Amino acid sequence: MTPEFTAEEQARLAPFFTNIERSTFGLKLPQEVAGALFSRYSRSTKSLRRTFLDEFLGDPALGLGDLFGGQAAASDDSAALKKARAFYERVLVGYGDDSVAQLGGAHLACENISNVAAKLLEDARIGIAPLEKSTRYVRFDQKDQAGNYLFYREPKIMTSRYRGAYVEVMNLLFETYSRQMEPMLDHVAKSLPIEQLEVRDPVSGKGLSYIEAAKDARLRRWAETAYRATVRAHACDVLRSYLPAATLTNVGMFGAGQAFEYLISKFYSHPLSEAQELAAAMNGELGQLIPSFIKRAQRNQYLASTAVAAKALADQLGNTAAGSPSEPVALIDYDDQAEEKIIAAILYSHSRRPLAQLREIAAKLSGEERRKILAEFFSKRRHRRDKLGRAFENLYYTFDILGNLGLYRDLHRHRILSQERQDFTTVHGYDTPPEIEEAGFKSEFDNCMTRTADLYQQIYRDLPCEAQYVVPFAYKIRWYMKMNLREALHMCELRTMPQGHPDYRFICQEIWRKIQEAHPALAAAGKFIDWKKYRLGRLQSEMRTEYKKSAFDK
Repeated sequence: MTPEFTAEEQARLAPFFTNIERSTFGLKLPQEVAGALFSRYSRSTKSLRRTFLDEFLGDPALGLGDLFGGQAAASDDSAALKKARAFYERVLVGYGDDSVAQLGGAHLACENISNVAAKLLEDARIGIAPLEKSTRYVRFDQKDQAGNYLFYREPKIMTSRYRGAYVEVMNLLFETYSRQMEPMLDHVAKSLPIEQLEVRDPVSGKGLSYIEAAKDARLRRWAETAYRATVRAHACDVLRSYLPAATLTNVGMFGAGQAFEYLISKFYSHPLSEAQELAAAMNGELGQLIPSFIKRAQRNQYLASTAVAAKALADQLGNTAAGSPSEPVALIDYDDQAEEKIIAAILYSHSRRPLAQLREIAAKLSGEERRKILAEFFSKRRHRRDKLGRAFENLYYTFDILGNLGLYRDLHRHRILSQERQDFTTVHGYDTPPEIEEAGFKSEFDNCMTRTADLYQQIYRDLPCEAQYVVPFAYKIRWYMKMNLREALHMCELRTMPQGHPDYRFICQEIWRKIQEAHPALAAAGKFIDWKKYRLGRLQSEMRTEYKKSAFDK
């Protein structure tokens, strides 16, 4: 087979691609050049490398051969990148559309932001991949160089008559968290001593008592390290209930240009000062990395005005009332003819019939016949990573959840679901972790929660949006989750694993119970939902981690 490129052309292309001869290859080009190249490539009969050679690298007016010679191919400096960005904009006008801005991206870190702002960042769905500082693995009892606890000093609150009370209550929450950390570590360790635990050999999978495991030096080391990590994580999980939404955190993100552009516009349009300041900061930093992709990022009047209108309507209808008492998980609506829809969708990709006819066929099957078809699919699953097919996306459920802010932060990570929350508030009451009572801290805990609720109500009268910063993770909020059966199964099997936090394990177990009540035959899919309760559920997971680490130490 004749090579596509001559030896000279291969030499010119080599700095810019991971290989010259194969059909699958990577690009070593600045974001704007790659985006422009893909845009032009989509409207050309030429291969991508040929397009680059003839129309980019081969265009003397562009001078890319000189600008991006050798190691400069991936460089971010000098006039080379400026010229690439100008060229990107020319190509975008000539060949592209908004989707071209999906072809380049950047990594961005947002540090020392509040949990209120972090949740706004993490509301972003397709196009943004965030990762936040963990309250399970990181202690929040540190202070800055000036001796201050790490919470957000909201500008409007700090210039209001509530400044003193705000700082006092925030310090109370962090002081209590810090003071109770060591006693809580002792309590967790004493309530579940390592000698009473069963561990699982991560190699053989065999269950062993700690006494048996300790006879093997390797297993003993893994078990003791895993136990210490588990106790620490458990104590942090309990005491996070004190942390307010003002707690400073860090969020690292990778995002496509188009997604960042919308995210910045959304933040510019938000009523919170922190969001607007963060929008300007993100715009400035991304302007140094991918300026061509975010040129249209600005305040969106539609977003701002509709939010104001919705708030006015809610106030008119009495939004400050907590509403009728409700269960933690309420199934609000779900699809009818569920089995028929799923079976028709299963058949669809293997048929020539229209979907409507397949639903008619499925409807004529007896209940027993439908259950047998579904059982065939479910029985073949070996573990939770055997995903159900897309046919199971044809059935939707809407759940209204009332749970504490801490567990909301965990389930909020399932960003592909349709989720919408209400503002953080204290009106729904709070959850008290059982370990708080067992360790004798309930009176102190209740005092902290009462103080924050009083402060919240005071600030809310003048600064309703900013009052959210006061709310500790123990307080309950409302949010809804709309998901299809496939998504629900993934979330519930993942979030009921032993190492999960007991609060979100309970919510996910309740979600699946509601699905069982609505569609028992379909709920049989949940083979790997764990219904048990655990005190140190992370132990086996930490054991596996220690085993994996040991492989790198060899």
